[in-house]
Amino acid sequence: MVEAKGIYKNFGNIEVLKGVDISISKGEVVSVIGPSGAGKTTLLQILGSLDAPDAGSVSICGTDLTLLKESALADFRNRHIGFVFQFHQLLPEFTAQENVMIPALIKGDKWSAASARAAELLDFLGLSERMKHKPAQLSGGEKQRVAVARALMNNPDVIFADEPSGSLDMRQKEELHSLFLRLRNELGQTFVI
Repeated sequence: MVEAKGIYKNFGNIEVLKGVDISISKGEVVSVIGPSGAGKTTLLQILGSLDAPDAGSVSICGTDLTLLKESALADFRNRHIGFVFQFHQLLPEFTAQENVMIPALIKGDKWSAASARAAELLDFLGLSERMKHKPAQLSGGEKQRVAVARALMNNPDVIFADEPSGSLDMRQKEELHSLFLRLRNELGQTFVI
């Protein structure tokens, strides 16, 4: 599913990643842990194709991402990779449903199909009553569930979540982690956190 071999990344004179190898199978929930400044976010960004390694290779479902040109990489990312960030990154002018629809619309899906899929995901995540609300009308936990629904929109092979519970209270953190496990158990979703 996700294979990284010999990943190196420097920022100036600082060597952040030094020959990282990782193999993640379908349906796994993998947590990347380490002290602040250890390179966790950098590794997630490289694995998720948001940044390129200085050396090494990253493959998802057999496709070597380090060999793709930018437009092909962007298309691959939209179709095969989902992201959940610490701060939900929802667009404030759109409803929860419209925010969830964005990846499908970028992919070229019709509005009606994207709308139906977004409604299905929001219902699955317990947000059917909040679909037409804008982010400012949602709690922190609800915003993160909308972000998870958006990440699931195109049925990605893997979801990368960089400190997804960092802005949540303890109860919301537990709910989000339980949600990730539920998605793995019910949908076979792969997560790298």
